[in-house]
Amino acid sequence: MGSKNKLKRFRENDTFSNVYQPSREEIVDNFPLKGKWNEEVFKNDNPIVLELGCGKGEYTVELAKRFPDKNFIGIDIKGARFWRGAKTATDDNLTNVAFIRTQIELIEFAFDSKEVSEIWITFPDPQIKYKRTKHRLTNSEFLQRYKRILKEDGIVNLKTDSEFMHGYTLGLLHGEGHEVIYANHHVYKNEGSPAVVTEIQTFYEQQYLEQNKAITYIQFRIK
Repeated sequence: MGSKNKLKRFRENDTFSNVYQPSREEIVDNFPLKGKWNEEVFKNDNPIVLELGCGKGEYTVELAKRFPDKNFIGIDIKGARFWRGAKTATDDNLTNVAFIRTQIELIEFAFDSKEVSEIWITFPDPQIKYKRTKHRLTNSEFLQRYKRILKEDGIVNLKTDSEFMHGYTLGLLHGEGHEVIYANHHVYKNEGSPAVVTEIQTFYEQQYLEQNKAITYIQFRIK
């Protein structure tokens, strides 16, 4: 994407009522929407579902269309990417969709304790190199961050094309005593996955499928 196109998207994001782009300081220092997403943004008491590293926001938008009785928030540090999802949600008058531009490690500053019902992590960077493990979105530290904002029975979904990420996460979940609700190492080959796992496909997922990559899925609760 050219720099002109990126700038255009950044400017357009500023005009969307469903996009929030606080600075790091604004997030960390008493972010005004923390604990108030239902009241201030969605104007209802419906469950809040997050998509972490939402990219173009395909999952956020499609889930919102399928579940109008839930609120969906896509989170990514790259606003030029989720511009697509924000624009689609705006054009389609989806009032249960929002996007926030911030780093995922700041998630506890953006959401209050037990404010979130469910989390989706879709095709994250597996951060395979050892020095990068601290950025892996299913490491112990991130799981504890999620636990602090999730309701008691809150669910986390991981969908990835990385066999490494799938195996690492499963091993960690079992090792730490978390509850694995469902796991499938090839969702298009093995039956049983929820419909939203196979019926919603991201831009990159379609590319992975053309390369005959296995798409994996884990649903779990953090204990």
